[in-house]
Amino acid sequence: MARGDGMAPLDVPPGGMPGFERKPVSMVVLDQLRDGILRGEHLEGTPLRQDALAAQLGVPRLAVREALRQLEAEGLVTFNPHVGAVVSTLSLEEIKELFELRALIEADLLQRAIPLMRADHLQRAHAVLEEFAAACRRGDIEAWGTLNRDFHSILLEPAAQPLTMGVLRYLHNQTNRYTSLHQMVTRSQVSALAEHEALLDAVARREVRHACALLVSHILGAARALSEFLHRQRRGGPGRDAGEAG
Repeated sequence: MARGDGMAPLDVPPGGMPGFERKPVSMVVLDQLRDGILRGEHLEGTPLRQDALAAQLGVPRLAVREALRQLEAEGLVTFNPHVGAVVSTLSLEEIKELFELRALIEADLLQRAIPLMRADHLQRAHAVLEEFAAACRRGDIEAWGTLNRDFHSILLEPAAQPLTMGVLRYLHNQTNRYTSLHQMVTRSQVSALAEHEALLDAVARREVRHACALLVSHILGAARALSEFLHRQRRGGPGRDAGEAG
Protein backbone atom coordinates (compact mmCIF):
# COMPACT_ATOMS: atom_id res chain seq x y z
CA MET A 1 0.00 0.00 0.00
CA ALA A 2 1.42 3.35 -0.99
CA ARG A 3 2.26 5.04 2.29
CA GLY A 4 -0.44 2.94 3.90
CA ASP A 5 1.90 1.65 6.59
CA GLY A 6 2.20 5.22 7.86
CA MET A 7 -1.38 5.34 9.13
CA ALA A 8 -1.60 5.96 12.86
CA PRO A 9 -3.63 3.49 14.94
CA LEU A 10 -7.03 4.78 15.91
CA ASP A 11 -6.45 3.52 19.47
CA VAL A 12 -10.04 2.56 20.19
CA PRO A 13 -10.52 1.68 23.91
CA PRO A 14 -13.20 -0.77 25.05
CA GLY A 15 -15.57 2.09 25.85
CA GLY A 16 -15.25 3.67 22.43
CA MET A 17 -13.12 6.42 20.91
CA PRO A 18 -12.60 9.61 22.92
CA GLY A 19 -14.50 12.38 21.13
CA PHE A 20 -16.31 9.85 18.93
CA GLU A 21 -18.77 8.34 21.43
CA ARG A 22 -21.67 8.73 19.03
CA LYS A 23 -19.78 7.70 15.89
CA PRO A 24 -19.36 3.97 15.14
CA VAL A 25 -15.80 2.76 14.79
CA SER A 26 -16.55 1.64 11.22
CA MET A 27 -17.44 5.26 10.35
CA VAL A 28 -14.17 6.53 11.79
CA VAL A 29 -12.31 3.89 9.76
CA LEU A 30 -14.34 4.87 6.70
CA ASP A 31 -13.36 8.52 7.06
CA GLN A 32 -9.66 7.67 7.40
CA LEU A 33 -9.59 5.26 4.47
CA ARG A 34 -11.59 7.62 2.26
CA ASP A 35 -9.26 10.51 3.10
CA GLY A 36 -6.26 8.32 2.33
CA ILE A 37 -7.65 7.45 -1.10
CA LEU A 38 -8.61 11.04 -1.92
CA ARG A 39 -5.17 12.30 -0.85
CA GLY A 40 -3.48 9.71 -3.04
CA GLU A 41 -2.00 7.72 -0.16
CA HIS A 42 -3.66 4.59 -1.58
CA LEU A 43 -3.11 4.64 -5.35
CA GLU A 44 -5.41 3.09 -7.94
CA GLY A 45 -5.17 -0.68 -8.03
CA THR A 46 -3.68 -0.85 -4.52
CA PRO A 47 -4.97 -3.83 -2.46
CA LEU A 48 -6.65 -2.85 0.80
CA ARG A 49 -6.17 -5.95 2.95
CA GLN A 50 -8.62 -6.13 5.82
CA ASP A 51 -6.33 -7.92 8.29
CA ALA A 52 -3.45 -5.53 7.69
CA LEU A 53 -5.66 -2.44 7.95
CA ALA A 54 -7.31 -3.71 11.14
CA ALA A 55 -3.88 -4.28 12.70
CA GLN A 56 -2.52 -0.90 11.58
CA LEU A 57 -5.56 1.00 12.84
CA GLY A 58 -6.07 -1.09 15.96
CA VAL A 59 -9.73 -1.83 15.21
CA PRO A 60 -11.81 -5.00 14.69
CA ARG A 61 -11.66 -6.55 11.22
CA LEU A 62 -15.44 -6.19 10.96
CA ALA A 63 -15.14 -2.39 11.19
CA VAL A 64 -12.70 -2.41 8.27
CA ARG A 65 -14.96 -4.70 6.24
CA GLU A 66 -17.95 -2.39 6.78
CA ALA A 67 -15.89 0.65 5.81
CA LEU A 68 -14.66 -1.03 2.63
CA ARG A 69 -18.22 -1.98 1.63
CA GLN A 70 -19.26 1.65 1.99
CA LEU A 71 -16.27 2.74 -0.11
CA GLU A 72 -17.39 0.22 -2.72
CA ALA A 73 -20.82 1.89 -2.77
CA GLU A 74 -19.07 5.25 -3.26
CA GLY A 75 -17.12 3.87 -6.20
CA LEU A 76 -13.72 4.27 -4.54
CA VAL A 77 -13.12 0.56 -3.92
CA THR A 78 -13.69 -2.54 -6.06
CA PHE A 79 -13.82 -6.09 -4.76
CA ASN A 80 -11.75 -8.49 -6.86
CA PRO A 81 -12.56 -12.20 -6.33
CA HIS A 82 -8.85 -13.12 -6.32
CA VAL A 83 -7.35 -10.12 -4.52
CA GLY A 84 -10.12 -8.72 -2.34
CA ALA A 85 -10.67 -4.98 -1.97
CA VAL A 86 -8.59 -2.73 -4.22
CA VAL A 87 -8.66 1.00 -4.87
CA SER A 88 -10.77 1.39 -7.99
CA THR A 89 -9.25 2.57 -11.25
CA LEU A 90 -10.99 4.95 -13.62
CA SER A 91 -10.26 4.96 -17.34
CA LEU A 92 -9.40 8.26 -19.03
CA GLU A 93 -12.81 8.19 -20.71
CA GLU A 94 -14.54 7.74 -17.35
CA ILE A 95 -12.59 10.64 -15.85
CA LYS A 96 -13.53 12.81 -18.84
CA GLU A 97 -17.18 11.86 -18.39
CA LEU A 98 -17.09 12.71 -14.67
CA PHE A 99 -15.67 16.18 -15.34
CA GLU A 100 -18.19 16.79 -18.11
CA LEU A 101 -20.99 15.88 -15.70
CA ARG A 102 -19.50 18.24 -13.14
CA ALA A 103 -19.43 21.06 -15.70
CA LEU A 104 -23.07 20.53 -16.63
CA ILE A 105 -24.34 20.24 -13.06
CA GLU A 106 -22.23 23.02 -11.55
CA ALA A 107 -23.09 25.47 -14.33
CA ASP A 108 -26.79 24.78 -13.82
CA LEU A 109 -26.48 25.26 -10.06
CA LEU A 110 -24.44 28.44 -10.45
CA GLN A 111 -27.05 29.88 -12.81
CA ARG A 112 -29.66 29.25 -10.11
CA ALA A 113 -27.40 30.48 -7.30
CA ILE A 114 -26.21 33.85 -8.60
CA PRO A 115 -29.58 35.67 -8.37
CA LEU A 116 -29.85 34.44 -4.76
CA MET A 117 -26.26 35.23 -3.79
CA ARG A 118 -25.90 37.29 -0.61
CA ALA A 119 -23.00 39.39 0.60
CA ASP A 120 -22.04 36.78 3.19
CA HIS A 121 -21.64 34.12 0.48
CA LEU A 122 -19.26 36.39 -1.41
CA GLN A 123 -17.35 37.22 1.77
CA ARG A 124 -16.93 33.54 2.63
CA ALA A 125 -15.80 32.71 -0.90
CA HIS A 126 -13.27 35.56 -0.80
CA ALA A 127 -11.95 34.35 2.56
CA VAL A 128 -11.49 30.85 1.15
CA LEU A 129 -9.49 32.26 -1.78
CA GLU A 130 -7.23 34.09 0.67
CA GLU A 131 -6.59 30.81 2.47
CA PHE A 132 -6.10 29.15 -0.92
CA ALA A 133 -3.40 31.69 -1.83
CA ALA A 134 -1.65 31.06 1.50
CA ALA A 135 -1.79 27.28 0.88
CA CYS A 136 -0.25 27.83 -2.57
CA ARG A 137 2.63 29.76 -1.02
CA ARG A 138 3.17 26.93 1.48
CA GLY A 139 2.88 24.25 -1.20
CA ASP A 140 0.14 22.63 0.91
CA ILE A 141 -1.59 20.32 -1.58
CA GLU A 142 -3.89 18.74 1.00
CA ALA A 143 -5.22 22.13 2.15
CA TRP A 144 -5.61 23.20 -1.47
CA GLY A 145 -7.92 20.28 -2.21
CA THR A 146 -10.19 21.06 0.74
CA LEU A 147 -10.28 24.78 -0.02
CA ASN A 148 -11.00 24.15 -3.70
CA ARG A 149 -14.03 22.05 -2.75
CA ASP A 150 -15.17 24.65 -0.20
CA PHE A 151 -14.95 27.48 -2.75
CA HIS A 152 -17.09 25.67 -5.31
CA SER A 153 -19.59 24.63 -2.63
CA ILE A 154 -20.04 28.18 -1.31
CA LEU A 155 -20.79 29.55 -4.78
CA LEU A 156 -23.40 26.85 -5.40
CA GLU A 157 -24.95 26.92 -1.91
CA PRO A 158 -27.61 29.60 -2.62
CA ALA A 159 -29.23 27.32 -5.21
CA ALA A 160 -30.45 25.18 -2.27
CA GLN A 161 -30.38 21.89 -4.17
CA PRO A 162 -29.16 19.34 -1.57
CA LEU A 163 -29.78 16.24 -3.69
CA THR A 164 -27.84 17.67 -6.62
CA MET A 165 -25.03 18.69 -4.28
CA GLY A 166 -24.89 15.08 -3.10
CA VAL A 167 -24.34 13.97 -6.70
CA LEU A 168 -21.57 16.55 -7.02
CA ARG A 169 -19.86 15.25 -3.88
CA TYR A 170 -19.80 11.79 -5.48
CA LEU A 171 -18.26 13.21 -8.67
CA HIS A 172 -15.66 15.15 -6.68
CA ASN A 173 -14.71 12.06 -4.66
CA GLN A 174 -14.19 10.10 -7.85
CA THR A 175 -11.77 12.62 -9.35
CA ASN A 176 -10.09 14.32 -6.35
CA ARG A 177 -7.52 11.55 -5.84
CA TYR A 178 -6.29 12.04 -9.42
CA THR A 179 -6.40 15.81 -9.10
CA SER A 180 -4.29 15.68 -5.92
CA LEU A 181 -1.67 13.52 -7.62
CA HIS A 182 -1.67 15.88 -10.62
CA GLN A 183 -1.17 18.89 -8.35
CA MET A 184 1.70 17.27 -6.44
CA VAL A 185 3.59 16.87 -9.72
CA THR A 186 2.66 20.00 -11.69
CA ARG A 187 2.34 22.60 -8.91
CA SER A 188 -0.24 24.50 -11.00
CA GLN A 189 -2.32 25.96 -8.18
CA VAL A 190 -1.42 29.55 -9.11
CA SER A 191 -3.29 29.36 -12.41
CA ALA A 192 -6.24 27.71 -10.65
CA LEU A 193 -6.26 30.56 -8.13
CA ALA A 194 -6.40 33.14 -10.94
CA GLU A 195 -9.35 31.31 -12.51
CA HIS A 196 -11.17 31.19 -9.18
CA GLU A 197 -10.62 34.93 -8.68
CA ALA A 198 -12.01 35.70 -12.14
CA LEU A 199 -15.01 33.47 -11.45
CA LEU A 200 -15.74 35.13 -8.11
CA ASP A 201 -15.50 38.56 -9.72
CA ALA A 202 -18.07 37.58 -12.37
CA VAL A 203 -20.36 36.14 -9.69
CA ALA A 204 -20.07 39.31 -7.60
CA ARG A 205 -21.07 41.35 -10.65
CA ARG A 206 -24.00 38.96 -11.18
CA GLU A 207 -22.83 38.28 -14.75
CA VAL A 208 -24.63 34.95 -14.92
CA ARG A 209 -23.73 33.91 -18.47
CA HIS A 210 -20.09 34.98 -18.15
CA ALA A 211 -19.67 33.33 -14.75
CA CYS A 212 -21.13 30.04 -16.00
CA ALA A 213 -18.86 30.12 -19.06
CA LEU A 214 -15.82 30.70 -16.82
CA LEU A 215 -16.86 27.82 -14.57
CA VAL A 216 -17.31 25.39 -17.46
CA SER A 217 -13.97 26.45 -18.98
CA HIS A 218 -12.29 26.01 -15.58
CA ILE A 219 -13.65 22.49 -15.05
CA LEU A 220 -13.12 21.22 -18.60
CA GLY A 221 -9.64 22.77 -18.71
CA ALA A 222 -8.80 20.81 -15.57
CA ALA A 223 -10.14 17.66 -17.21
CA ARG A 224 -7.93 18.10 -20.28
CA ALA A 225 -4.81 18.78 -18.22
CA LEU A 226 -5.50 15.84 -15.92
CA SER A 227 -6.21 13.49 -18.83
CA GLU A 228 -2.94 14.42 -20.54
CA PHE A 229 -1.03 14.00 -17.28
CA LEU A 230 -2.55 10.57 -16.53
CA HIS A 231 -2.05 9.42 -20.11
CA ARG A 232 1.68 10.14 -19.85
CA GLN A 233 1.93 8.71 -16.32
CA ARG A 234 0.19 5.45 -17.21
CA ARG A 235 2.44 5.08 -20.25
CA GLY A 236 5.47 5.67 -18.05
CA GLY A 237 6.30 9.05 -19.58
CA PRO A 238 7.25 12.34 -17.91
CA GLY A 239 4.62 13.75 -15.60
CA ARG A 240 5.10 17.46 -16.15
CA ASP A 241 2.52 19.74 -17.68
CA ALA A 242 1.17 23.23 -17.18
CA GLY A 243 -2.49 22.41 -16.62
CA GLU A 244 -4.86 23.53 -13.93
CA ALA A 245 -7.04 21.60 -11.57
CA GLY A 246 -10.69 22.34 -10.85
